[in-house]
Amino acid sequence: MNELFKSVSKLKGVGEKRSLAYGKLGISTPYDLLYHLPRNYIDYSAPVTVSEAPFGETAVLKLTIRSKLPPQYIRKGFSIYKAAAYDETGDIMVTFYNVSYIFDSLVCGREYCMSGRIGGNMVKKEMLSPHVIPAEDENLIRPVYRLTTGLTLNRVAADMQSALKIFRNEPFEWMPESILTEHRLMRLTEALPEIHFPSSMENALAARRRLAFDELLELQLGLAMYRKKSRSDCAYKMEENTDISPFFHNLPFEMTGSQKKAVREICLDLSKGVPMNRLLQGDVGSGKTAVAAAACCFTAKNGLQSALMAPTEILAVQHYNTLSRMLSPLGIKIGLLTGSVKAKERREIIAAVSSGEIQLLVGTHAIFQKDVEFSSLALVITDEQHRFGVAQRSMLAEKGGTPHKLIMSATPIPRTLALIIYGDLDISVLNELPGGRQPVETYAVTGKLRERAYNFIRQQLSEGRQAYIVCPMIEENAQELQAASAYAENIKSTAFADFRVGLLHGKLSSKEKDAVMDSFQKHELDLLVCTTVVEVGIDVPNATVMLIENSDRFGLSQLHQLRGRVGRGKFRSYCILMTDRVTEESKQRLKLMSSTTDGFKIAQEDLKMRGPGDFFGERQHGLPPLKIADLTRDMSLFEETQLLAREILSRDPELMLPEYRPLRLEVLRLFAKAGENGMN
Repeated sequence: MNELFKSVSKLKGVGEKRSLAYGKLGISTPYDLLYHLPRNYIDYSAPVTVSEAPFGETAVLKLTIRSKLPPQYIRKGFSIYKAAAYDETGDIMVTFYNVSYIFDSLVCGREYCMSGRIGGNMVKKEMLSPHVIPAEDENLIRPVYRLTTGLTLNRVAADMQSALKIFRNEPFEWMPESILTEHRLMRLTEALPEIHFPSSMENALAARRRLAFDELLELQLGLAMYRKKSRSDCAYKMEENTDISPFFHNLPFEMTGSQKKAVREICLDLSKGVPMNRLLQGDVGSGKTAVAAAACCFTAKNGLQSALMAPTEILAVQHYNTLSRMLSPLGIKIGLLTGSVKAKERREIIAAVSSGEIQLLVGTHAIFQKDVEFSSLALVITDEQHRFGVAQRSMLAEKGGTPHKLIMSATPIPRTLALIIYGDLDISVLNELPGGRQPVETYAVTGKLRERAYNFIRQQLSEGRQAYIVCPMIEENAQELQAASAYAENIKSTAFADFRVGLLHGKLSSKEKDAVMDSFQKHELDLLVCTTVVEVGIDVPNATVMLIENSDRFGLSQLHQLRGRVGRGKFRSYCILMTDRVTEESKQRLKLMSSTTDGFKIAQEDLKMRGPGDFFGERQHGLPPLKIADLTRDMSLFEETQLLAREILSRDPELMLPEYRPLRLEVLRLFAKAGENGMN
């Protein structure tokens, strides 16, 4: 396999320039290229006639070139090339933009298969920017690849043929014969050629099944091996019968059944001789902080320390205040460490952490800096873990040697996706809302009803309540910030001139953000215009209305997270989703948001619509991305490989037997780029 792992620039005709373009797609070797799979196919095997080709849609035609017109040079860098073509039912004009090499390759009198969008009119049809192959070509199902500047479909296809030629000369197969037979899998020597240049769509599907099976099996083997490795280290073993009943008596509310169950599961884990790795997953407002407080109490009563890391200073301060109310009356000393803590106070906090006087340290990334040393850090809690980089999380965990780990997430994740993202963790789910919480009433409207929405918000503010208006930002650049600022200034002087309006966005300094939020929490502001910086954790029980502008620009799960900022008190609460971009998809999405407040159901739909790779926006969880398998349609394959992974590892935990050694190499290769979860 030596040739497969040389630079892709060594492939015939590639060279340094094209290899740089491949580098942008994560392709550095012919082996990588083989696993750059088609995103779909063009099937030239069943062309329609010119008369049948539907306007405005993509069609495949079999055409003969009648003549080629002189090129039109519209302006510098923009040229149009046209060829007159026909079949037995009529004429059509074929148009190319800025691609002279395809136009130049066409020969008058010769027949071609073409796939492109049909334009023009009833008198003269036109095919726009078609893909073209000779009609006599035997490969009538052609791959469509993800491209970047400097690459074309034809070039990638030609380079793929070169990589496949190397593969045929250096064939490999890492799956044991017994598994291939038992699970009815295509051999790699057949699957890789068929996925790129299928002889039939049935064979393309069978090849995809084989490669998705490989990916899921390797992922699950790797996760299981990582889990075993992480749990073989000794941790702080606590006393199972530790009495934390005073904690429950001190709470001003009765915990829900799912909260009590989660506390039992966590305390049991803390009492074992291996590190806990648990995900505490709960919808917005389900009471995760109270469960975390119980875990910190249990740890403190065992004479050990805990740390809780939040992604923002606002959220860290909020956690500190909540945990102080729950734990300080029990004599547990809590510290807060964020970037804005003054130098003198910081030194005092660090000294108290080092001596063990502070039993629970709450903070942002500031708590994993080198000079912060714990005397006995036994429990590390991270809130909204996917918002931290892999390196940040592991740096905090290293401070305690091998502490117990609890991850809290208010992002509802379908269990199937949680098993992939947090595959090395046990999962506790909070699926009940605490007593007194009312579901948020949600309405989807167009901009035509803006004045009515403003009237409704004014009415709520007049009754002493507070409200949010969220402006979407894809990136918080100067232009978008200006738009949000202009929006806030406009409503201050018009629709909400009688109320106190504030502005919160991500470009403010931590100090400025805290000042705005502090004002809002103290009800010194009535209405907060904000970007998605308000999405996570901010808790103002008096806020009862959220208006989300351009709601079509958000994912479903993000809309649900935003909606969770209201309905946190005893008052009836409302969310208004406003958009002027009404498509079938946006109608379907907003209808779902209006019909349910079940975050897990919404997350499942979000997963279907956006796919697992896009679920968090940024993939920071440190696991290999799924390039082939699709959790929305491959669940049976996921379950099949999960059972197989357990069976293999029960027989050969390290994959060192000769039949599994090639599989081990693939697992290591898959996880080599996976940061925290990489294995040696």
